[in-house]
Amino acid sequence: MDLAGHNEGQEPLVDPLVRAGAAFEGSAEIAEARDMARDFLMSVQAVHGLPVSARAMGIVQLVVSELVTNARKYAPGPCLLDLEINGGTVQISVWDSSTTLPSVQATDPQRIGQHGLEITMAVSQTFSVHREPVGKRITAAIELADDPGGDPAGRQPS
Repeated sequence: MDLAGHNEGQEPLVDPLVRAGAAFEGSAEIAEARDMARDFLMSVQAVHGLPVSARAMGIVQLVVSELVTNARKYAPGPCLLDLEINGGTVQISVWDSSTTLPSVQATDPQRIGQHGLEITMAVSQTFSVHREPVGKRITAAIELADDPGGDPAGRQPS
């Protein structure tokens, strides 16, 4: 049965799934994770026609770098990076083998280092950590396009 023209002229019932994933083992591969995120978002723009602001491009690379760095630093073995477009956001998900949940320290401008999760949470629309049967998964969502009103994307203060 040929269904090539069956839905011609009609909108698809669901958006096509746009995703990418990779495993990373060495600390040198953190740069490769950032490159993967950039290439993924460039493809989202070029192939799928979705808008991706320059700000979103930079923030996604920053969040990927922070999450993969933490996974490589604090968990043995490889980590898995998944990127998925979902309703105008890119979901960044990093799995690692450690069951120890990350702790976010209180804001301290005098502290040197360990601001990665603090920054990631500040620039993400959503941020979650879930234990899995083996390890944990950290997921953050970043808006692809800035607010047309000029407000920066990100969680707004409550």
